[in-house]
Amino acid sequence: MNGLNKGIRKVEVSVKWDPSPAGQSPTDLDIIAATYLSAEPSGSPAYVVHFDSRSPDGTITLNRDSKNGQGFGWDEVMTVELNRLDSRYGRVVIGVAIQQGSGPKTFADVTKPGLRIREDYTVLAEDDFGGVLGCTAARVAEFVRDATGEWTFHPGVQGYDEDPATFARVMGGPPES
Repeated sequence: MNGLNKGIRKVEVSVKWDPSPAGQSPTDLDIIAATYLSAEPSGSPAYVVHFDSRSPDGTITLNRDSKNGQGFGWDEVMTVELNRLDSRYGRVVIGVAIQQGSGPKTFADVTKPGLRIREDYTVLAEDDFGGVLGCTAARVAEFVRDATGEWTFHPGVQGYDEDPATFARVMGGPPES
């Protein structure tokens, strides 16, 4: 490890979209984070953080939650403090799911969706979900702790066709589409 390299320490995951057109049901995207133990990096999540929660130790927090995409800028924002995460955790997977309460919706039904992942002011990834238009959820980032304890970022948007609850359980496994 280079003495000047601290790895990824604290990231902000942001999602935005425009409100649904008049007469259509609101669209609600949710950021979901799943944390995995180092001993079981592909097993079941140790815990999941979503629209109604935060991590038990306060290292993963949903700072902004929108149910309809109204507002200016980024509608949902989650902060992940990897540098504070207990050493027993070795992997964090971030996903975005579309709530399905008002009927089936895919990313093709979302008006102007956007994703940004950054550390401080450095943008690590940006996407418009164009590669997963037929999906109801997407894994958007993976952070893995290496043998030295440093976190690395693995970008890539991978689609799933799951409801939010099922997606939260399976998003750490191999993608479906």
